[in-house]
Amino acid sequence: MANYQNSDALNNLTLGKTTAYVAQYTPDLLQGVPRSLNRNDLALDQNNLPFQGEDLWYGYELSWLNSKGKPVVAVAEFRFPCSSENIIESKSFKLYLNSFNQTRFDSRENVQLALIEDLSRVAKADVEVALFNVDDCPPLAIAPIDAVCIDDEDITVDHYDFDPKLLQRAQQHGSDEIKQQALVSHLLKSNCLITNQPDWASIFIEYRGREICHAALLRYLISFRQHNEFHEQCVERIFCDLKQYCQLESLTVYARYTRRGGLDINPYRSTSEKSAPKIRTLRQ
Repeated sequence: MANYQNSDALNNLTLGKTTAYVAQYTPDLLQGVPRSLNRNDLALDQNNLPFQGEDLWYGYELSWLNSKGKPVVAVAEFRFPCSSENIIESKSFKLYLNSFNQTRFDSRENVQLALIEDLSRVAKADVEVALFNVDDCPPLAIAPIDAVCIDDEDITVDHYDFDPKLLQRAQQHGSDEIKQQALVSHLLKSNCLITNQPDWASIFIEYRGREICHAALLRYLISFRQHNEFHEQCVERIFCDLKQYCQLESLTVYARYTRRGGLDINPYRSTSEKSAPKIRTLRQ
């Protein structure tokens, strides 16, 4: 369990509480959570991060009224830089998007501008927003996965408590040969930090370095099964643990989580690239 769960910064969140749905545009519904909460726990310096990247969100239930009162629907793509001061708390994000439902906007561009302004204000960084028609959203096209799936490893699992030391021997029996590998596991599950609701993800790991034992890596990922943290925090923890326990020249960790309440959150952290690739499975 993360030692920051009872932080004062989390006490006033709507997450885990009964709330009313507002159908008129209300930007003040948005709530931010400082990234420093888990980064302090990981001994990360916000001004000197060991990675770059972004949090890529998709909103599937965005709707508003045009100037004549006719409903409009769209799929929204949100890109938050991992260097932002805050993450957006997901329930507040859902409530905020719901507040567009009965609000009139003169144009799609005005909706986009409102989203950019509000989200950037709360995240305290420049947020990118793109709106797509529901029948024409290229970023969400299902693409083949060019990675080795490690889920067929024949392993015995004795416990489901988070344990980074499972990576200690991940390279013990490997050679010193430097390899480039792209791996994927669909077995990542964690729980919401506040509500304990399950979060499901496919996780993509690409690295250059001494070969990582697939069985050890899979055991480590499965150890998140009862772990309570937000999506972004889990991915940063995985990145930092792999960097600590494995001798890697480069590393990318990208989790595609299944959607909840019309939103999915997909954190991407990398030593080399800022933007997440177009990867999507049937689950997203």
